[in-house]
Amino acid sequence: MSRENQQITEIIKYLQSKEKDCRDYKVGVEFEHLIVEQDSLNAVSYYGPQGVEETLKEMLSYGWVGDYEEGNLLGLHREGATITLEPGSQLELSTMPQANIPQANIQDIEQEYLNFVNQITPILKKKKQALLAMGYQPQTSIADIGFIPKQRYVFMSDYLKNRGKYAHNMMKGTASMQYSLDYKNEADFIKKIKVASCLAPVMAVIFDNSPFFEGQVWPQHAARTVIWQNCDDVRCGPAAKHGHGWGYGDYAKFILETPPIFIKKKGATIYTGEQPYKELFDPDDYTLEELEQAMTMVFPDVRAKGFIEIRIADACPYPLNIAGAAFWKGLLYNEVSVNKLFEAFQNITVADIERAKQEVVNKGYQANLAGSTLAELGCRLIQLAKAGLPADEIRYLEPLQELIEQRKSPAELTKERLPLGKKQAVEWCFIKPSEVCYVP
Repeated sequence: MSRENQQITEIIKYLQSKEKDCRDYKVGVEFEHLIVEQDSLNAVSYYGPQGVEETLKEMLSYGWVGDYEEGNLLGLHREGATITLEPGSQLELSTMPQANIPQANIQDIEQEYLNFVNQITPILKKKKQALLAMGYQPQTSIADIGFIPKQRYVFMSDYLKNRGKYAHNMMKGTASMQYSLDYKNEADFIKKIKVASCLAPVMAVIFDNSPFFEGQVWPQHAARTVIWQNCDDVRCGPAAKHGHGWGYGDYAKFILETPPIFIKKKGATIYTGEQPYKELFDPDDYTLEELEQAMTMVFPDVRAKGFIEIRIADACPYPLNIAGAAFWKGLLYNEVSVNKLFEAFQNITVADIERAKQEVVNKGYQANLAGSTLAELGCRLIQLAKAGLPADEIRYLEPLQELIEQRKSPAELTKERLPLGKKQAVEWCFIKPSEVCYVP
């Protein structure tokens, strides 16, 4: 067996090892937020007595355990959840379903999120700061946002600054919602990763919550999508766009052909620059930590790293963020729904997906995919998702359904409020210790 085939085989084995029986399916969510000053909407720095690190320190009193790098507090964890920081101090809560829960339960995700909100928002309020669920910084220029003191971000910033004009905007200015779902075998993996990838243009408009770019009103749609399109073509976009298909082996080739920027080897973090992973990966001598690290250094719309991670949606306020979890559960964990979509998208190509994403920027809901407008597709998707959910979880889709039926995105709701003033326009995206934060 050639070295390349051996490398592919090892990655396939890893993906196979993560297959789940459908009775053990979970839904994981990563909720990213911006921390801003309440009045000015300026980004809050990691550093200083009012900084994000000090907020993390105060969270320790709630039973969180600190995660440190060279003495800097960069994250927290406790059973069921982690809090991490993105390069520009964006704060992310990751929910991890408990092993004793037999099925993905949206109410558990909601409760974990609200518990976190109720802990952190009083801390921020004392500092006249707010947790903002928005896809891009509303006020502060990227040049004025510093990187947190984390080695991997030093490597990434040095590498990506020459790859795309908005690479640092992506790193320091964006915030998203990411949804993770399981797969049972390769055939199921192919269905889910292709369907989710084909739906990237739809997600780019219905979860568009980036009304501003570098302090100014963004005049089009989907600013965060544009940022990702100008980040690094090698590792972004649909995973299959480099001539491969959607299966395990195809995804392995994508990983191997992409420079990981740095690798973890025998306890050391080594900058690797432009070298593709196939030049670095020794299939006879590697650790899972090394392989999993390399798999996190590709940024396609839909990523595989032991589960399928859907990365397209902008950060949105509660309960729209929970609606996203229900949406994907209803579509991808119901055999009828996912099979209908896979059949409908059989002839959709990567070029079709990329063209529709470009069209979204100018046309929003009126962009076209598979012979339908995204508005029409969105309405059909909501009905499919509702049919795929238990009766008691259908209610979570209501705020998303309202937006789609009105042909509006969250960003448009903010823009409609701008005559009231920028702060007033943005306030509906502040996360509050309340059961309902969404204002239709």
